[in-house]
Amino acid sequence: MNRNRIIRIAQFTLTAAAALAMTGHAAARSRPSNKIIFVRPTELPELARVPGQAMLLHYTGDGKTHLCVEQNHGARLAIFDVTDPAHVKEEGSAEVDAPGSFDFVSSLGDDAELIRFPDGQREAVLDLHKVKRPTIKMVPGLTFQGATEHLGDDAFMISNQASAQPETDAQDYQVVETASAREPNRVYDVKQVRQQITNDETGTTFLLAADGLYLIRRPAVEEEHYIHEWQMSHPG
Repeated sequence: MNRNRIIRIAQFTLTAAAALAMTGHAAARSRPSNKIIFVRPTELPELARVPGQAMLLHYTGDGKTHLCVEQNHGARLAIFDVTDPAHVKEEGSAEVDAPGSFDFVSSLGDDAELIRFPDGQREAVLDLHKVKRPTIKMVPGLTFQGATEHLGDDAFMISNQASAQPETDAQDYQVVETASAREPNRVYDVKQVRQQITNDETGTTFLLAADGLYLIRRPAVEEEHYIHEWQMSHPG
């Protein structure tokens, strides 16, 4: 083997080794680290440095995720875009007409949240149709502060007791229609409910009360069920 060929082989070997090393370094950089990343308030937008009392993750139809933080004892809602955790953005804040601090209880569909004031005075609906301009809607006539049960996105029931009781113990319920979260003002009272059953297929809830049987119907769910049944019976 002549000297020139030996040099070319050596150069090729060195080049290949360098390429492999660079590929290895690139792969190492592209692999996510198993370590956590701890982010302090000082590394986030300014509103994140204000103490808050409660918070809520809200997902919008455009694929964004917002974090809403209650601040200043219910007077303000700070809003952050947390879609990309590496680049949290401050979306601003909104003054909300709340009588005091509140807790987020549960979702009422895509654009509303049931909230409860810890002082036990009442519950309300936080309207998030315009996430940067949220509003609070009080529910006239709602007086119970017990266990809450959702009827899909259309309504919720709240009892006069903090937790479910044995079937032998009757409970009073208030049913609040929330299909229109902008105006949650329909409250129905049902006294002495001995048992309740919900048909998940049609969305119908049956309440067996002291004065008879009550039904809470959800026409939208009924329609979906009947369409599904028709499609199953008419394949193709």
